[in-house]
Amino acid sequence: MNAAHDMLFRTLADPTRRAIFERLCRDGEQTVGALTAHAKISQPAVSKHLGVLKQAGLVRDRHQGRQTHYSAQLGALAPLIDWTSRMAGFWQNRFDHLEDLLKRMDQ
Repeated sequence: MNAAHDMLFRTLADPTRRAIFERLCRDGEQTVGALTAHAKISQPAVSKHLGVLKQAGLVRDRHQGRQTHYSAQLGALAPLIDWTSRMAGFWQNRFDHLEDLLKRMDQ
């Protein structure tokens, strides 16, 4: 796994960042103020989390006047989706082998 993948996993491991990202996915573009209104943390903390999400490529910002609007970048999840698909295949293969072994043991 490369550094970009590691950063993606580390970024989404934090429950607050994950909640902010999920909110952007669900509700679309939001300002820092709107995100803060729904968070249980301060505006500076929300801004810091958004900075980490942006650095990982999970959000994009757009400036309009004095406000910054953030939106989720779903394409950034591609490495996570690829990894979970590979892991699902790995475990399915393991379960198939276990099932075969158990059938042979029952005979």
